[in-house]
Amino acid sequence: MSTDEWLLSGPRGRRLLLEYALLAEEHSGVDAEDSFRSAVFLASYRLDVDQGAGVVMFGPGAEEARRTVVTAEDVADRLSRVPLPEMTADVLRSALAVAVDHARYWQPPSGEDVLAATASVRVELERIAEHLAPTPHAQWWSTGLAAADQSIVGWEDTDTLFRDDSAVTRTAAETLRDYGARTVTQEERAASERPADPAAGSSGEWWSVPPTRSSTRSLFDGTPAELWFVEDSTGWMRAVSRRLRIPGGVRVYEIDGAQAWAQLCTEFPVEVTAQKRHDWYSTTCRAGRWSIPDWPRVAEHYDGVHLTAEGYLAAAGTAISVDDATSSVIAGWAPDETYWLTDTATPDSGEAQVGVRHRRGAP
Repeated sequence: MSTDEWLLSGPRGRRLLLEYALLAEEHSGVDAEDSFRSAVFLASYRLDVDQGAGVVMFGPGAEEARRTVVTAEDVADRLSRVPLPEMTADVLRSALAVAVDHARYWQPPSGEDVLAATASVRVELERIAEHLAPTPHAQWWSTGLAAADQSIVGWEDTDTLFRDDSAVTRTAAETLRDYGARTVTQEERAASERPADPAAGSSGEWWSVPPTRSSTRSLFDGTPAELWFVEDSTGWMRAVSRRLRIPGGVRVYEIDGAQAWAQLCTEFPVEVTAQKRHDWYSTTCRAGRWSIPDWPRVAEHYDGVHLTAEGYLAAAGTAISVDDATSSVIAGWAPDETYWLTDTATPDSGEAQVGVRHRRGAP
């Protein structure tokens, strides 16, 4: 697929385009009363299945706003008139950060994600995708592991980071062995204790990441990507990063889209239907069997697994077909994140860097 096609193919890619359009309008100084942003807010509120829980309307004019009907077609019309300024690395990163932050795989898609997937809005998002595709600021999205430029990031507890964390003090093999046994135990327990109906109100571990250390590359200003791109962040304000040394000849599996993830699940499957079915049904509306890569077995063949930003935007949060009966979900990952399945990559002994957020989404 071309860049604009894969940007439109996944919920995170479409949300990125929506958020970029919102930022573009903000910088253009459009009247707020008849803005694209106000249309998105009102239309998303009506489309959100959790209406009134995530966003509450109150104060003067709230009752009138709740009665105002803004359709996807109305949003598309206003989107068609949003001027698109020259692409900057800063704005593009901000739009991607918001798109990642709003990923949630234990509940139905948000109103904004539903809106971005409607036919009329999606047609207009094509213009945003075509505007974004040629920019050099997004070229790294399709590239593989940047082995010479990796950092690990930890949040909040700077005193114990890199010292007491189990992913650091224990070997990767030990961590994966315990994880493998726990996954099997959880599946057996979930099968006996949780309802078989995927629509029943039940929840568990919804992510599909390995339990090991992860790293990301540096962005245009030298900050690690993981400082910016965190799924469903909890408002962390302080982080510590340290460079990661990666030797030559490292074996890394590249996930550049749904097909690469499906192949990993096909070669190294572990079934997680009972423990994932409720959360992943909520986010994908698919009922059936589920699997994820068996990370201990993957570690026998690869030192790490890297998810490109392109692969993330096109496939994260979707039901990826593994075979006729089974699917999987890329959940809990971040764009450009590499999980290390062996101890081949090691933290640099140099001084760690402390980062402080002055406002949400801005280290």
